Amino acid sequence: MSTQTVERMAVEVDGEGTPVVMVHGLGGTSNTFTPQMGLFRNGYRVIRPDLPGSGRSPHTGELSISGFVATLAKACRVLGVDKAHFVGHSLGTIVCQHMAMEHPALVRSLSLFGPIAEPPDAARKGLKDRAAKARAEGMADIADAIVQAATAAETKEKNPLAVALVREMVMRQPADGYAATCEALAGASAADAARIRCPVLLVTGDEDGVAPASGARSMGEKMEKARTKILNRCGHWTTFEKVEDVNRELRDFMASVRTA
Repeated sequence: MSTQTVERMAVEVDGEGTPVVMVHGLGGTSNTFTPQMGLFRNGYRVIRPDLPGSGRSPHTGELSISGFVATLAKACRVLGVDKAHFVGHSLGTIVCQHMAMEHPALVRSLSLFGPIAEPPDAARKGLKDRAAKARAEGMADIADAIVQAATAAETKEKNPLAVALVREMVMRQPADGYAATCEALAGASAADAARIRCPVLLVTGDEDGVAPASGARSMGEKMEKARTKILNRCGHWTTFEKVEDVNRELRDFMASVRTA
């Protein structure tokens, strides 16, 4: 594994072979997908950036979904990637959908966990309020609130490691970068799902209030080659809350699109 600075992003690169680009969500980092790395030990080159403003990557100025897409596309060119499988979580799923729409030749497939088309209007105001809170008060209270609201009841009761990972990841975000990412998500618009022609895996939890099952099913119905899976007793932090289920779904899907 090597960590590089590419297009002003901290990027972890592991392995050799078919490229896989993994895009975290709001409050996430490259470590959002650490529980899935064992799936890609052989035959894959896994690229995991910290998006601008998140984790170890700085930001300057306003952040946006279109900016994330452009930065990732440039990073792929710098890293010599001309076609890749894209894996996203939460906000990262919006980025991946726009990537597939705007750069279809670059995208072999999409695996979307906690998939979102765009935030509903009520959530947009909440995101702007959260940005203001992060700048004024820091990340501790926000981290605790996200653990309570965005993980399943079973996770909070029986999976303390997942709870700790979510809390630590969010708490350690740079407050201003997190705030700017909240504003980027608040301004997001949906990609045209009908224009996404590559194979798509959509996975969400039955207790995910951010990316509810109904929304995932609706997204899948608009896409030409989508399969949708709803995980029981799972909240929004899919990759931490239901590691075995996520890994099974991702393993099977990647096997089906290996040569896409």
